[in-house]
Amino acid sequence: MKFAAAITLFAASASAFSPFSGAKKAAAVATPAFTVETIPGALEPMGIWDPLGFAAKADEKTLKRYREAELTHGRVAMLATIGFLAGEAVEGSSFLWDASVSGPAITHLTQVPPLFWALLATGIGAAEQKRAEIGWVEPSNVPVDQPGLLRAEYTPGDIGFDPLGLKPEDPEELLVLQNKELQNGRLAMLAAAGFMAQELADGKGIMEHLMN
Repeated sequence: MKFAAAITLFAASASAFSPFSGAKKAAAVATPAFTVETIPGALEPMGIWDPLGFAAKADEKTLKRYREAELTHGRVAMLATIGFLAGEAVEGSSFLWDASVSGPAITHLTQVPPLFWALLATGIGAAEQKRAEIGWVEPSNVPVDQPGLLRAEYTPGDIGFDPLGLKPEDPEELLVLQNKELQNGRLAMLAAAGFMAQELADGKGIMEHLMN
């Protein structure tokens, strides 16, 4: 991908996983029960959309893992949709890769120098390790029958990334912000999947479709 689209992958898998509270603050506050009745994102009139009953059959620990996965994928997808459009909008410009990267965004990463791949992989690996240290119980302390166990005090998605101090102190205002993030993330997952499917189907970039 172009720089913007590539940064999508780096920033998304990096620490850009929460506009909410800091990790130290989260650890000091009692975490409320995590159930299908209290979980953010369950909006009227549908409530929690769970047609296959995964959430309904999950215990609190499993439900937290589901939410962590949804937030992570939603945040990646929000950045990816921007990356698709921005990467294709600036393709051919001389300030990146000597204008050698072109075509649909899904092909951009195959056209960048190998050094960029190494830097990208290193950055993503470091960020994911940090996320694991904040949210997950150390493997040596996890029962064999509970792999991938999240910390009891950890709120899914809250890894302490709040550079602008946007987290509201009021619980109701926080819930509104969480719902907005979840809804935008869900829409972005559909959009990113649609972008990829469209470019795979006809080999044309999304910007090319929009401009024609």
